[in-house]
Amino acid sequence: MTKKEPPTIIAITESEFDLNDLLAQITTPATGAACFFAGTVRGITTRTDPHETDYLEYEAYNSMAEAKMRQIADEIRERWPVVKGVAIIQRVGRLYPETPSVAVACSAGHRDTGVFEAARYGIDRLKEIVPVWKKEVNSDGEEWIEGDYTPKPGE
Repeated sequence: MTKKEPPTIIAITESEFDLNDLLAQITTPATGAACFFAGTVRGITTRTDPHETDYLEYEAYNSMAEAKMRQIADEIRERWPVVKGVAIIQRVGRLYPETPSVAVACSAGHRDTGVFEAARYGIDRLKEIVPVWKKEVNSDGEEWIEGDYTPKPGE
C-alpha cells in the first residue's frame, strides 16, 4: 500500500464555500474529529464606535496569499503531527453581512489530540501573515481596516 499525502485544501476564491464539502475533502479513513473556524461578515461592528456595515470588500495578493496559507498548513502539521487534513479558504470580492468570509478546518483521529488548537492557530496565523485586505463600506463611507501585524524577516 502506498502512503498517500494528507489532504490539504488551500484557496483564495470569489465563490461561496460549502463546509460539508470541506469536511469531505479533509476526511480520511482515520478521521474521527474535525474542527472548523468559519469567519463571517458582521452586520454590526463594535470596533471603536458601534456601527452598521453594508458590506466588506476583500482583496488578496493571490499567489503570495496561497503560498502563506500553505506555510500555515505546514506549520500546523509540524506543531500537531496528528492533524491529517487541513483546509484554509479565504473569500475575496464583495461580501455581505452573515456571509462566510474565511474558513480554517483541521481533521485528526481524535478530538483531544490538538485539533481545536490547530484550527485556532490556523486562523490566528492567517490574520498575521496572509496578504488579504478588507474595506468596510457603510452609509457613512468606506474604510480600509488595518491589521496590527508587521511581518518579521523571513515571514
